[in-house]
Amino acid sequence: MKAIRYARYGGPEVLELGEADDPRVGPDSVLVEVRAAAVNPVDWKCREGYLDQVLQPVFPVIPGWDVSGVVVRPGPAVPEFAAGDEVIGYVREDVLSRGTFAEYVAAPVRTLARKPRGLSFEEAAGLPLAGLTAYQVLHRVLEVKRGETVLVHAAAGGVGSIAVQLAAHLGARVIGTASEGNHDFVRGLGGEPVSYGEGLAERVRGLAPEGVDAAFDSVGGDALKVSANLLAPEGRLASIADPEVVAYGGHYWFVRPDPQDLQHLSDLAAQGTVRIHVSKTFPLEQAAEAHRLSQEGRTRGKIVVTVSH
Repeated sequence: MKAIRYARYGGPEVLELGEADDPRVGPDSVLVEVRAAAVNPVDWKCREGYLDQVLQPVFPVIPGWDVSGVVVRPGPAVPEFAAGDEVIGYVREDVLSRGTFAEYVAAPVRTLARKPRGLSFEEAAGLPLAGLTAYQVLHRVLEVKRGETVLVHAAAGGVGSIAVQLAAHLGARVIGTASEGNHDFVRGLGGEPVSYGEGLAERVRGLAPEGVDAAFDSVGGDALKVSANLLAPEGRLASIADPEVVAYGGHYWFVRPDPQDLQHLSDLAAQGTVRIHVSKTFPLEQAAEAHRLSQEGRTRGKIVVTVSH
């Protein structure tokens, strides 16, 4: 099969299109014909070796954790899916090896759910990692409730845009940081936008004088410090970007595959409660350009790589 691979850590230039062995389908796995695979910041962080202490690479590595596609063949211990089923997945294993930037992927059944009805493969590919991250932080870590005020950083990005929608669906008031050019986009998601940069704390205080009940950080650094200072007395803080959140009394979260969570998100997307904005698509052979764009950190919504067959 054709696949994007890298044989060493490095910049986007290490990504090469070539031939790879077809995946072997284990008893608990599903062979998926990949139609689209989203790009996430963690992809280029893995490619540059930033997660080397967490995820052992088996070079050459096929990058990518998000996928949407069609089931070719389920393993013998997988009655949940049949050939022809349309699925989405957050296909992360405990080593860096068999990713989704390829014509096919053998996905463990614990990483899959049914594709949302009414969404294109490109839109559906943008849901798993970002959606699970937002869902698990809001529900399991911050435990957001109706009537609370939630601060979401990078509210126009992949995770942030879904977090705004999910928090609003929970009945929370959502304040979202974004560049001025994305303010209307954030409003359309159900959030109240505020600009980044100097004076952010004052702008948020202007909207929430008594502080926020929960803050969702996906930026780290100064954004994390500002978030901690904006919490109400019983406020909760979570970060997916900066482990230093623990020093502020908060929680660090690394998203994990969960088929029930993913199916719930798929249902919300099918209902129109969660919308996925795809800012740009690239064919598989231009995966390096997709990585470069993601690494710039200015994307609205998702970047997606498409796979033709």
